[in-house]
Amino acid sequence: MQLDLLNIRQKMKITFAPPYIDEDVIKSVEETLRSGWITSGPKVKALEEALCDRLGVKGAVCVNSWTSGATLVLKWLGVKPGDEVIVPAYTYCATAMAVMDTGATPVMVDINDNFTIDTDKIEQAITPKTKAIIPVDLGGIPCDYDKIRNIVESEHIKSMFVAESRVQEQFGRIMILSDSAHSIGAKYKGNDIARVVDVCVLSFHAVKNITSAEGGAICFDLGERFDNDATVKWFKIMTLNGQTKDAFAKAQMGAWRYDIVAHGMKINLPDVNAAIALAQIGKYDYLLQERKRVYDHYRELLQDYHWAVLPPKSGNDIEPSYHLFLLKINPITEQQRNELINLMAEKGVATNVHYIPMPLLSLFSEQGYKMEDYPVSFKTYQCEISLPIYPQLSNLQVEYVVNTLVESYYKVTDKM
Repeated sequence: MQLDLLNIRQKMKITFAPPYIDEDVIKSVEETLRSGWITSGPKVKALEEALCDRLGVKGAVCVNSWTSGATLVLKWLGVKPGDEVIVPAYTYCATAMAVMDTGATPVMVDINDNFTIDTDKIEQAITPKTKAIIPVDLGGIPCDYDKIRNIVESEHIKSMFVAESRVQEQFGRIMILSDSAHSIGAKYKGNDIARVVDVCVLSFHAVKNITSAEGGAICFDLGERFDNDATVKWFKIMTLNGQTKDAFAKAQMGAWRYDIVAHGMKINLPDVNAAIALAQIGKYDYLLQERKRVYDHYRELLQDYHWAVLPPKSGNDIEPSYHLFLLKINPITEQQRNELINLMAEKGVATNVHYIPMPLLSLFSEQGYKMEDYPVSFKTYQCEISLPIYPQLSNLQVEYVVNTLVESYYKVTDKM
Protein backbone atom coordinates (compact mmCIF):
# COMPACT_ATOMS: atom_id res chain seq x y z
CA MET A 1 0.00 0.00 0.00
CA GLN A 2 1.82 3.09 -1.27
CA LEU A 3 0.23 6.52 -1.11
CA ASP A 4 1.57 9.93 -2.10
CA LEU A 5 1.43 11.14 1.49
CA LEU A 6 2.88 14.58 0.79
CA ASN A 7 0.10 15.42 -1.67
CA ILE A 8 -2.69 13.72 0.21
CA ARG A 9 -1.67 15.27 3.53
CA GLN A 10 -2.46 18.72 2.17
CA LYS A 11 -6.09 17.68 1.63
CA MET A 12 -6.81 15.15 4.36
CA LYS A 13 -8.37 16.14 7.65
CA ILE A 14 -9.98 13.11 9.24
CA THR A 15 -12.12 13.80 12.29
CA PHE A 16 -12.80 11.05 14.80
CA ALA A 17 -16.55 10.48 14.92
CA PRO A 18 -18.79 12.95 13.05
CA PRO A 19 -22.52 12.18 13.11
CA TYR A 20 -24.19 10.77 10.01
CA ILE A 21 -26.41 13.63 8.85
CA ASP A 22 -27.90 13.28 5.38
CA GLU A 23 -30.89 14.88 3.69
CA ASP A 24 -33.27 12.32 5.20
CA VAL A 25 -32.15 13.30 8.71
CA ILE A 26 -32.49 16.99 7.92
CA LYS A 27 -35.95 16.40 6.43
CA SER A 28 -37.07 14.42 9.48
CA VAL A 29 -35.97 17.18 11.87
CA GLU A 30 -37.49 19.88 9.67
CA GLU A 31 -40.81 18.02 9.60
CA THR A 32 -40.79 17.92 13.38
CA LEU A 33 -39.99 21.60 13.71
CA ARG A 34 -42.75 22.51 11.27
CA SER A 35 -45.25 20.20 12.97
CA GLY A 36 -45.57 22.50 15.95
CA TRP A 37 -44.68 19.69 18.38
CA ILE A 38 -41.04 19.25 19.42
CA THR A 39 -41.05 17.52 22.82
CA SER A 40 -42.01 13.86 23.43
CA GLY A 41 -44.74 12.79 21.05
CA PRO A 42 -45.29 10.89 17.79
CA LYS A 43 -41.62 10.78 16.73
CA VAL A 44 -40.59 9.23 20.04
CA LYS A 45 -43.38 6.67 19.76
CA ALA A 46 -42.31 5.81 16.21
CA LEU A 47 -38.69 5.42 17.31
CA GLU A 48 -39.68 3.12 20.17
CA GLU A 49 -41.71 0.98 17.77
CA ALA A 50 -38.78 0.86 15.34
CA LEU A 51 -36.45 -0.25 18.14
CA CYS A 52 -38.81 -3.07 19.15
CA ASP A 53 -38.95 -4.23 15.54
CA ARG A 54 -35.20 -3.94 15.06
CA LEU A 55 -34.20 -5.71 18.27
CA GLY A 56 -37.07 -8.18 18.51
CA VAL A 57 -38.16 -7.00 21.97
CA LYS A 58 -41.53 -6.17 23.50
CA GLY A 59 -40.58 -2.96 25.24
CA ALA A 60 -38.56 0.15 24.39
CA VAL A 61 -38.67 3.45 26.26
CA CYS A 62 -36.65 6.41 25.04
CA VAL A 63 -34.74 8.54 27.54
CA ASN A 64 -32.40 11.53 27.41
CA SER A 65 -29.15 9.60 28.03
CA TRP A 66 -27.70 6.16 28.72
CA THR A 67 -26.90 7.23 32.28
CA SER A 68 -30.43 8.28 33.16
CA GLY A 69 -31.85 5.14 31.53
CA ALA A 70 -29.57 2.80 33.47
CA THR A 71 -30.23 4.68 36.70
CA LEU A 72 -33.98 4.30 36.18
CA VAL A 73 -33.64 0.56 35.48
CA LEU A 74 -31.69 0.08 38.71
CA LYS A 75 -34.33 2.03 40.63
CA TRP A 76 -37.03 -0.15 39.06
CA LEU A 77 -35.07 -3.17 40.30
CA GLY A 78 -35.08 -1.65 43.79
CA VAL A 79 -31.33 -1.05 44.08
CA LYS A 80 -30.62 1.11 47.12
CA PRO A 81 -27.82 2.21 49.49
CA GLY A 82 -25.97 -0.81 50.84
CA ASP A 83 -26.47 -2.85 47.66
CA GLU A 84 -23.73 -3.77 45.18
CA VAL A 85 -23.66 -3.84 41.39
CA ILE A 86 -20.77 -5.44 39.47
CA VAL A 87 -19.21 -3.40 36.65
CA PRO A 88 -15.97 -3.64 34.64
CA ALA A 89 -13.15 -1.31 35.65
CA TYR A 90 -12.51 -0.61 31.97
CA THR A 91 -15.49 1.42 30.80
CA TYR A 92 -16.75 4.98 30.68
CA CYS A 93 -17.55 6.41 34.11
CA ALA A 94 -21.31 6.47 33.42
CA THR A 95 -21.50 2.71 33.98
CA ALA A 96 -20.51 3.17 37.61
CA MET A 97 -22.23 6.53 38.07
CA ALA A 98 -25.63 5.01 37.30
CA VAL A 99 -25.02 2.67 40.24
CA MET A 100 -23.87 5.53 42.45
CA ASP A 101 -26.99 7.53 41.56
CA THR A 102 -29.04 4.91 43.43
CA GLY A 103 -26.78 5.10 46.47
CA ALA A 104 -25.41 1.60 45.81
CA THR A 105 -21.75 0.62 45.45
CA PRO A 106 -20.12 -0.20 42.11
CA VAL A 107 -17.97 -3.32 42.53
CA MET A 108 -15.31 -3.19 39.83
CA VAL A 109 -13.77 -6.26 38.21
CA ASP A 110 -11.10 -6.65 35.55
CA ILE A 111 -11.57 -7.35 31.84
CA ASN A 112 -10.26 -9.96 29.42
CA ASP A 113 -7.79 -9.25 26.64
CA ASN A 114 -10.72 -8.72 24.24
CA PHE A 115 -12.09 -5.67 26.17
CA THR A 116 -15.03 -7.56 27.72
CA ILE A 117 -15.68 -8.24 31.40
CA ASP A 118 -13.81 -11.21 32.92
CA THR A 119 -16.54 -13.69 33.85
CA ASP A 120 -14.31 -15.49 36.36
CA LYS A 121 -13.86 -12.20 38.19
CA ILE A 122 -17.63 -11.69 38.20
CA GLU A 123 -18.22 -14.91 40.10
CA GLN A 124 -15.53 -14.04 42.64
CA ALA A 125 -17.07 -10.61 43.25
CA ILE A 126 -20.64 -11.76 43.99
CA THR A 127 -21.90 -11.37 47.56
CA PRO A 128 -25.38 -11.46 49.17
CA LYS A 129 -25.47 -7.70 48.51
CA THR A 130 -25.16 -8.12 44.72
CA LYS A 131 -28.31 -7.07 42.87
CA ALA A 132 -27.14 -6.67 39.27
CA ILE A 133 -24.26 -7.13 36.84
CA ILE A 134 -23.62 -4.54 34.12
CA PRO A 135 -21.51 -6.11 31.35
CA VAL A 136 -20.26 -3.55 28.82
CA ASP A 137 -20.10 -4.29 25.09
CA LEU A 138 -17.12 -1.99 24.66
CA GLY A 139 -16.75 -0.77 21.11
CA GLY A 140 -19.71 -2.96 20.18
CA ILE A 141 -17.92 -6.24 21.05
CA PRO A 142 -20.44 -8.55 22.78
CA CYS A 143 -19.58 -10.02 26.16
CA ASP A 144 -19.79 -13.74 26.89
CA TYR A 145 -23.45 -13.69 27.87
CA ASP A 146 -23.84 -17.45 28.14
CA LYS A 147 -21.21 -17.56 30.87
CA ILE A 148 -22.74 -14.58 32.65
CA ARG A 149 -26.21 -16.14 32.56
CA ASN A 150 -24.82 -19.48 33.74
CA ILE A 151 -23.31 -17.69 36.71
CA VAL A 152 -26.47 -15.87 37.82
CA GLU A 153 -28.65 -18.95 37.27
CA SER A 154 -26.38 -21.39 39.08
CA GLU A 155 -27.89 -22.82 42.24
CA HIS A 156 -24.94 -21.67 44.35
CA ILE A 157 -25.22 -18.03 43.24
CA LYS A 158 -29.04 -18.03 43.41
CA SER A 159 -28.85 -19.32 46.98
CA MET A 160 -26.83 -16.22 47.89
CA PHE A 161 -29.30 -13.79 46.31
CA VAL A 162 -31.43 -11.79 48.75
CA ALA A 163 -34.57 -10.36 47.11
CA GLU A 164 -35.65 -7.10 48.72
CA SER A 165 -38.17 -5.74 46.21
CA ARG A 166 -41.07 -7.03 44.16
CA VAL A 167 -39.02 -6.93 40.94
CA GLN A 168 -36.12 -8.74 42.58
CA GLU A 169 -38.52 -11.43 43.75
CA GLN A 170 -39.81 -11.83 40.20
CA PHE A 171 -36.27 -12.29 38.89
CA GLY A 172 -35.27 -14.58 41.75
CA ARG A 173 -31.62 -13.94 40.92
CA ILE A 174 -29.10 -11.24 40.03
CA MET A 175 -30.27 -9.14 37.08
CA ILE A 176 -28.18 -8.82 33.88
CA LEU A 177 -28.31 -5.21 32.69
CA SER A 178 -26.30 -4.77 29.49
CA ASP A 179 -24.46 -1.52 28.90
CA SER A 180 -25.30 -1.56 25.20
CA ALA A 181 -24.27 2.06 24.63
CA HIS A 182 -22.03 0.86 21.78
CA SER A 183 -23.75 -2.28 20.62
CA ILE A 184 -26.94 -1.63 18.67
CA GLY A 185 -26.62 -4.02 15.75
CA ALA A 186 -24.19 -6.34 17.52
CA LYS A 187 -25.17 -9.99 17.79
CA TYR A 188 -24.39 -12.78 20.22
CA LYS A 189 -24.95 -16.24 18.73
CA GLY A 190 -27.21 -14.73 16.10
CA ASN A 191 -29.35 -12.72 18.54
CA ASP A 192 -29.44 -9.01 19.24
CA ILE A 193 -27.98 -8.26 22.65
CA ALA A 194 -31.39 -7.17 23.95
CA ARG A 195 -32.61 -10.74 23.41
CA VAL A 196 -29.94 -12.42 25.55
CA VAL A 197 -30.01 -10.18 28.64
CA ASP A 198 -32.73 -9.07 31.04
CA VAL A 199 -32.59 -5.39 30.09
CA CYS A 200 -30.27 -3.40 27.87
CA VAL A 201 -29.78 0.34 27.67
CA LEU A 202 -28.73 1.99 24.41
CA SER A 203 -27.04 5.34 23.89
CA PHE A 204 -27.89 7.79 21.13
CA HIS A 205 -25.11 10.24 22.03
CA ALA A 206 -23.69 12.31 19.19
CA VAL A 207 -20.84 9.86 18.41
CA LYS A 208 -22.90 6.65 18.50
CA ASN A 209 -23.86 4.47 15.51
CA ILE A 210 -27.39 5.87 15.76
CA THR A 211 -27.66 9.31 17.30
CA SER A 212 -30.32 11.72 18.52
CA ALA A 213 -27.61 14.23 19.56
CA GLU A 214 -28.24 13.17 23.16
CA GLY A 215 -30.46 10.31 24.22
CA GLY A 216 -30.86 6.60 24.75
CA ALA A 217 -33.40 3.83 25.20
CA ILE A 218 -34.32 1.12 27.71
CA CYS A 219 -35.09 -2.12 25.82
CA PHE A 220 -36.37 -5.44 27.16
CA ASP A 221 -38.40 -8.58 26.71
CA LEU A 222 -38.89 -9.85 30.25
CA GLY A 223 -40.78 -13.02 29.47
CA GLU A 224 -43.76 -14.50 31.25
CA ARG A 225 -42.64 -13.50 34.74
CA PHE A 226 -43.39 -9.87 33.98
CA ASP A 227 -46.12 -7.82 32.33
CA ASN A 228 -44.09 -6.11 29.61
CA ASP A 229 -46.84 -3.58 28.78
CA ALA A 230 -47.18 -2.58 32.43
CA THR A 231 -43.40 -2.25 32.69
CA VAL A 232 -43.31 0.04 29.65
CA LYS A 233 -46.05 2.16 31.22
CA TRP A 234 -44.14 2.37 34.52
CA PHE A 235 -40.92 3.46 32.79
CA LYS A 236 -42.84 6.04 30.74
CA ILE A 237 -44.39 7.55 33.84
CA MET A 238 -41.07 7.58 35.68
CA THR A 239 -39.34 9.47 32.84
CA LEU A 240 -41.85 12.30 33.39
CA ASN A 241 -41.47 12.99 37.11
CA GLY A 242 -44.00 10.27 37.88
CA GLN A 243 -46.68 12.02 35.82
CA THR A 244 -49.47 9.89 34.33
CA LYS A 245 -49.72 11.85 31.05
CA ASP A 246 -47.03 13.21 28.78
CA ALA A 247 -47.31 16.71 27.33
CA PHE A 248 -48.65 15.42 24.00
CA ALA A 249 -51.50 13.57 25.69
CA LYS A 250 -52.29 16.57 27.92
CA ALA A 251 -52.40 18.85 24.88
CA GLN A 252 -55.39 17.04 23.40
CA MET A 253 -58.74 18.78 23.72
CA GLY A 254 -60.05 18.56 27.28
CA ALA A 255 -57.32 16.14 28.41
CA TRP A 256 -55.54 18.44 30.82
CA ARG A 257 -55.99 16.48 34.06
CA TYR A 258 -53.06 14.34 35.27
CA ASP A 259 -51.74 12.76 38.45
CA ILE A 260 -48.30 12.30 40.00
CA VAL A 261 -48.08 8.71 41.21
CA ALA A 262 -44.38 8.32 42.06
CA HIS A 263 -41.18 10.24 42.65
CA GLY A 264 -39.81 9.93 39.14
CA MET A 265 -37.10 11.58 37.06
CA LYS A 266 -37.34 14.13 34.23
CA ILE A 267 -35.50 12.24 31.51
CA ASN A 268 -37.84 11.98 28.51
CA LEU A 269 -36.50 12.29 24.95
CA PRO A 270 -37.94 15.15 22.84
CA ASP A 271 -39.37 14.51 19.37
CA VAL A 272 -36.89 16.90 17.77
CA ASN A 273 -34.09 14.60 18.96
CA ALA A 274 -35.94 11.39 18.14
CA ALA A 275 -36.38 12.65 14.57
CA ILE A 276 -32.63 12.30 13.96
CA ALA A 277 -32.45 8.73 15.25
CA LEU A 278 -35.66 7.73 13.48
CA ALA A 279 -34.24 8.73 10.09
CA GLN A 280 -31.02 6.84 10.81
CA ILE A 281 -32.58 3.62 12.09
CA GLY A 282 -34.51 3.36 8.85
CA LYS A 283 -31.23 2.90 6.97
CA TYR A 284 -29.23 1.23 9.72
CA ASP A 285 -28.50 -1.90 7.69
CA TYR A 286 -26.64 0.30 5.22
CA LEU A 287 -24.86 2.28 7.96
CA LEU A 288 -23.77 -0.93 9.68
CA GLN A 289 -22.52 -2.38 6.40
CA GLU A 290 -20.43 0.73 5.79
CA ARG A 291 -18.96 0.58 9.28
CA LYS A 292 -18.06 -3.05 8.67
CA ARG A 293 -16.37 -2.06 5.40
CA VAL A 294 -14.13 0.40 7.25
CA TYR A 295 -13.49 -2.07 10.10
CA ASP A 296 -12.55 -4.90 7.72
CA HIS A 297 -10.32 -2.61 5.64
CA TYR A 298 -8.39 -1.62 8.75
CA ARG A 299 -7.94 -5.28 9.64
CA GLU A 300 -6.77 -6.09 6.12
CA LEU A 301 -4.21 -3.27 6.05
CA LEU A 302 -2.86 -3.89 9.57
CA GLN A 303 -2.82 -7.69 9.74
CA ASP A 304 0.82 -8.07 8.70
CA TYR A 305 2.25 -5.69 11.31
CA HIS A 306 3.45 -7.76 14.26
CA TRP A 307 2.88 -4.87 16.68
CA ALA A 308 -0.78 -4.37 15.73
CA VAL A 309 -3.13 -6.35 17.99
CA LEU A 310 -6.43 -6.22 16.11
CA PRO A 311 -9.92 -6.15 17.66
CA PRO A 312 -12.14 -9.22 17.24
CA LYS A 313 -13.64 -9.93 13.85
CA SER A 314 -17.05 -11.38 13.16
CA GLY A 315 -17.27 -15.07 14.04
CA ASN A 316 -16.91 -17.33 17.08
CA ASP A 317 -20.50 -16.55 18.08
CA ILE A 318 -20.17 -12.76 17.94
CA GLU A 319 -20.88 -10.04 15.43
CA PRO A 320 -19.64 -6.60 16.56
CA SER A 321 -21.54 -3.39 15.86
CA TYR A 322 -18.31 -1.85 14.50
CA HIS A 323 -18.74 1.19 16.74
CA LEU A 324 -15.04 1.50 17.54
CA PHE A 325 -11.85 0.12 16.05
CA LEU A 326 -9.99 -0.69 19.26
CA LEU A 327 -6.37 -1.22 18.27
CA LYS A 328 -3.76 -2.34 20.79
CA ILE A 329 -0.12 -1.72 19.98
CA ASN A 330 2.49 -4.06 21.43
CA PRO A 331 5.20 -3.23 22.22
CA ILE A 332 4.67 0.40 23.08
CA THR A 333 4.76 2.47 26.25
CA GLU A 334 1.97 4.74 27.40
CA GLN A 335 4.19 7.76 26.71
CA GLN A 336 4.94 6.52 23.19
CA ARG A 337 1.23 5.89 22.58
CA ASN A 338 0.45 9.46 23.60
CA GLU A 339 3.21 10.79 21.37
CA LEU A 340 1.87 8.69 18.47
CA ILE A 341 -1.58 10.24 18.94
CA ASN A 342 -0.05 13.72 18.79
CA LEU A 343 1.94 12.91 15.66
CA MET A 344 -1.16 11.59 13.91
CA ALA A 345 -3.06 14.73 14.90
CA GLU A 346 -0.33 16.87 13.35
CA LYS A 347 -0.91 14.94 10.12
CA GLY A 348 -4.64 15.54 10.15
CA VAL A 349 -5.86 12.31 11.74
CA ALA A 350 -7.91 12.42 14.93
CA THR A 351 -7.77 9.36 17.18
CA ASN A 352 -8.91 8.59 20.71
CA VAL A 353 -8.38 6.30 23.70
CA HIS A 354 -11.24 4.15 25.04
CA TYR A 355 -11.04 4.52 28.01
CA ILE A 356 -9.12 5.80 30.99
CA PRO A 357 -9.88 2.99 33.49
CA MET A 358 -12.11 4.24 36.27
CA PRO A 359 -9.61 3.59 39.10
CA LEU A 360 -7.29 6.16 37.46
CA LEU A 361 -9.97 8.86 37.68
CA SER A 362 -9.94 11.07 40.75
CA LEU A 363 -13.56 10.40 41.72
CA PHE A 364 -12.89 6.67 42.05
CA SER A 365 -9.29 6.64 43.26
CA GLU A 366 -10.32 8.91 46.13
CA GLN A 367 -12.93 6.33 47.10
CA GLY A 368 -10.28 3.63 47.42
CA TYR A 369 -10.35 1.90 44.03
CA LYS A 370 -6.76 0.90 43.19
CA MET A 371 -5.48 0.49 39.64
CA GLU A 372 -3.18 -2.36 40.63
CA ASP A 373 -6.27 -4.48 41.33
CA TYR A 374 -7.11 -4.43 37.61
CA PRO A 375 -3.89 -5.29 35.73
CA VAL A 376 -5.47 -6.22 32.39
CA SER A 377 -7.43 -2.96 32.32
CA PHE A 378 -4.28 -0.96 32.99
CA LYS A 379 -2.21 -2.82 30.41
CA THR A 380 -4.97 -2.38 27.83
CA TYR A 381 -5.26 1.33 28.53
CA GLN A 382 -1.52 1.89 28.14
CA CYS A 383 -1.39 0.52 24.59
CA GLU A 384 -4.87 1.19 23.17
CA ILE A 385 -5.66 3.66 20.40
CA SER A 386 -9.04 4.02 18.69
CA LEU A 387 -8.96 4.74 14.96
CA PRO A 388 -11.71 6.73 13.19
CA ILE A 389 -14.59 4.59 11.98
CA TYR A 390 -17.82 5.85 10.44
CA PRO A 391 -19.81 5.31 7.21
CA GLN A 392 -18.55 8.48 5.53
CA LEU A 393 -14.90 7.32 5.54
CA SER A 394 -13.65 6.30 2.10
CA ASN A 395 -11.20 3.46 1.56
CA LEU A 396 -8.61 6.05 0.53
CA GLN A 397 -9.04 7.83 3.85
CA VAL A 398 -8.72 4.54 5.74
CA GLU A 399 -5.48 3.86 3.87
CA TYR A 400 -4.22 7.32 4.78
CA VAL A 401 -5.05 6.69 8.46
CA VAL A 402 -3.09 3.43 8.40
CA ASN A 403 -0.12 4.94 6.58
CA THR A 404 -0.05 7.77 9.10
CA LEU A 405 -0.28 5.30 11.97
CA VAL A 406 2.56 3.15 10.64
CA GLU A 407 4.77 6.14 9.96
CA SER A 408 4.08 7.58 13.42
CA TYR A 409 4.62 4.23 15.16
CA TYR A 410 8.07 3.76 13.67
CA LYS A 411 8.97 7.34 14.46
CA VAL A 412 8.06 7.14 18.15
CA THR A 413 9.65 3.71 18.59
CA ASP A 414 12.82 4.70 16.67
CA LYS A 415 12.51 1.68 14.40
CA MET A 416 12.59 3.37 11.02
